[in-house]
Amino acid sequence: MAPSSRRDFLKLTGGTIGAAMLPFLKALPAHAATGDTLVVVTGQTINSLDLHRTGTNRASYQVAVNAYDRLVSFGTKPAPGGGLSYDYSVIVPELAESWEISDDGMTMTFTLNPEATFWDGRKVTAEDVKWSFDRAVSVGGFPTVQMKAGGLERPDQFAAVDESTFVITLDRPSKLTLPDLAVPVPFIINAEVAKAHATEADPWAMEYLHTTPAGSGAYKVAAWQQGQQLVYERNDAWTGGPLPAFSRVILREVPSPATRRALIERGDVQMSFDIPNKDAAELDAKEGVEVYSTPIENCIHCLCPNTKFEPFQDANVRKALAHAIPYEAIFQTAAYGRGAPMWGGEAEITDTAWPRKSPYMTDMAKAKELMAASGHAGGFEVPLSISLDLADWMEPTALLMQEAFAEIGIKTQIEKIPGANWRTAALVDKRLPLHLENFGGWLNTPDYYFFWAYKHGHLFNSSNYLNNEVETLVDETLHMSMEAPEYAPKIKRLFEIAFEDLPRIPLWQPALNVAMNGASDYEFWFHRQLDVRPLTSASV
Repeated sequence: MAPSSRRDFLKLTGGTIGAAMLPFLKALPAHAATGDTLVVVTGQTINSLDLHRTGTNRASYQVAVNAYDRLVSFGTKPAPGGGLSYDYSVIVPELAESWEISDDGMTMTFTLNPEATFWDGRKVTAEDVKWSFDRAVSVGGFPTVQMKAGGLERPDQFAAVDESTFVITLDRPSKLTLPDLAVPVPFIINAEVAKAHATEADPWAMEYLHTTPAGSGAYKVAAWQQGQQLVYERNDAWTGGPLPAFSRVILREVPSPATRRALIERGDVQMSFDIPNKDAAELDAKEGVEVYSTPIENCIHCLCPNTKFEPFQDANVRKALAHAIPYEAIFQTAAYGRGAPMWGGEAEITDTAWPRKSPYMTDMAKAKELMAASGHAGGFEVPLSISLDLADWMEPTALLMQEAFAEIGIKTQIEKIPGANWRTAALVDKRLPLHLENFGGWLNTPDYYFFWAYKHGHLFNSSNYLNNEVETLVDETLHMSMEAPEYAPKIKRLFEIAFEDLPRIPLWQPALNVAMNGASDYEFWFHRQLDVRPLTSASV
């Protein structure tokens, strides 16, 4: 057996608008942000408090992080862009006090922290863990596929042996199972509260938990005014880690980047989360404001041509797009040079590094040649869709693409979709013919990225792409050890197919930018959402 505990961590191999013009800000004035209260502004919209709910957007994932616990979490390390970062190579306890993995890798036994309680004071039990895992693998959509990535597929794989012992039985050993338990999805719900609000039509209490979390996490949700703000209140009985410094955290949704910038510059708020690249570049030089720009692992900004749209079924059209894109102009205008270019790479693939540059680069003559050879030489019209939540990079990117694509006969109309509706339109319904996307894999392996973004029917395959060889290669490599002799050749073949078929045209690997003025100890996470738990006052 391979034991792990708090003392024995398992290391894994494998035009400015004034604040007064925003009425909701008056309810919680900036001067309240003193002592043990932290005020954060973001341009993102939280549309649900339940990550398992269909259509829950990425901005909402932070509720699962801050208000709920998982069995385990990732460790912490210094971040390349300053500050701290999660450490994918180290797994640490959260609700689990310790765990053991059988020698064959098929059985995982977790012992729960006996001091862990839910917000209502009831002890967290293995039955709560089982019910929560059963829910995650049964509700369908994103959470169920995320669990599947770690080999967690059916309720019969989970057993509550006694009040404090939870066992997972796998169909096959996998390098992804333990890290998959540390992502936001397998959060532990107070099953008694949830079941009390379940109905025959809603056995998993989706409607109740959509607005009323029931967890054991470091923070309770004290108030949620959708489209305005979310207020966290510290759970002083939390046992999943060091007690957070702030007893209250106010997360305000401020759509205007100019307003968010003014607030952080004046010190009216202590953090502005996920700021535009332009602001990050300029605020870096401001005294009193600290900016962290962290490269997002396993993440690529892409242009996605949907294969359900007939012209994009033609490989020459997709390749014409890839050669028409003004990559450098986009990188400088939309990213302000922050991040890593993902174009102009070598045609020969000699390693399994990911993300990697595609072999395409701006070549308008080549783009026109490909269009002329396609079945759509006369051109066509298509909407180019962007999310308003991500307009800081998507809009300038789309405008430059619009101009370039017109040169090869592709007329685009930019469609701006509200952030709260983006996930459903782009990822759930997959109905957007041509759109920008920015998937980032939570588990840091190339096979995991392909599992989500290239497998047919999976959430982030917004291009409706289907290639039978890709399906097979992903299934073969997902749980395979990265040290296995056959792993690297199969991954290289995946890269070859991806660049030949081009269901996703890579643009650049982005950085996540955060500005601080009066707060410290920010920690970057792969899910690109704010973990408020480690934050402290800059004066501490």
